[in-house]
Amino acid sequence: MTARDLMTPDPITITPDASISDAWDLMSEHDIRHVPVVQGGAIVGMLSSRDLPLSDILRLLSVEGAVALNQKLAKPVSEIMSRDVISVEPEARAIDIVRLLLEHKIGAIPVVGATTGRVLGIVSYIDVLRALQDRLEDE
Repeated sequence: MTARDLMTPDPITITPDASISDAWDLMSEHDIRHVPVVQGGAIVGMLSSRDLPLSDILRLLSVEGAVALNQKLAKPVSEIMSRDVISVEPEARAIDIVRLLLEHKIGAIPVVGATTGRVLGIVSYIDVLRALQDRLEDE
């Protein structure tokens, strides 16, 4: 089994200049927790729901008010995204993907083209669990 077998193809992406508010809305609307950040089609970062801590937003609103909250939410995604993106190519083995997820304590890995760096898909821990469920049901 490879990344190509596990991945969700053509994942929803966002650009680094999109606002944090836009990212929040996008992730909520599509019920996703991980979004590749792309520029010119190539991956430049990853955004996770963990990068958008609700407690910070609630604290900011209660301590500094709505204006401060709006200013924070208007900032670009590039200020909070992870820049050191761990990615795999489509032929990466499933076991290697699981190792990366565990070793780096991340919830998703983008699948990128070897020569283009373009995002082809994303493998989340949910995708891995679905594949495991399918195998277990076949037993």
